[in-house]
Amino acid sequence: MNNSQSYKLHTRLITLFLLLIISGTVFGAETGIAAYYSDVFQGRKTASGKPYDKNALTAAHNTHSFGTRLKVTNLNNNKTVIVKVTDRGPHSRGRIIDLSRRAAKELGFIKQGLTEVKLEVIN
Repeated sequence: MNNSQSYKLHTRLITLFLLLIISGTVFGAETGIAAYYSDVFQGRKTASGKPYDKNALTAAHNTHSFGTRLKVTNLNNNKTVIVKVTDRGPHSRGRIIDLSRRAAKELGFIKQGLTEVKLEVIN
């Protein structure tokens, strides 16, 4: 590899790394704002075809496959919960995940409505 090719590869790697940092995704973790489903969605069909259950530990995410298990950590109190992706969303700008009411309750942010979280894929 000559110097020009090495420089281009180096530049591309730095750009990719910066994009990952900006998007909040580095080394399998993603950070951002979480919300939870309103009770009016209880029983409605999700994008996976399953009905929404406010008492289940489920979530909506735009890129993870249905069935993916995510460890969600509330960065304000360090409480964690494991949820399964069953829907697409959130559809509100600035949010990375919508959680079931039970998941939000276990994370301790029902009153606030929104919280900053970290997401990690569970294998």
